[in-house]
Amino acid sequence: MAYSLSLPPALVASGWKVKIRDRERCETPHVSVLRRLACWRVSLRDMSFLDSSPDPRRVPAALLTEVWRARELLTRAWNGMYPENPV
Repeated sequence: MAYSLSLPPALVASGWKVKIRDRERCETPHVSVLRRLACWRVSLRDMSFLDSSPDPRRVPAALLTEVWRARELLTRAWNGMYPENPV
């Protein structure tokens, strides 16, 4: 089952979501930052963007701050879902 990070109401109201999706066990440990049809993947190892498109500059700094604050929680969630590919 996918893991969803709770976000502040202002970010949720703007359509942002942060998830660890199912069936990603062979990929670099990451979270998916979602807004409508756009998806950005952020590495849990070094908090860098894994893709250049869509443009990472479109992700608000406040959202990246929330992901940074929750990195330990997200790491535990990833490691629980994918113990064979730990952060």
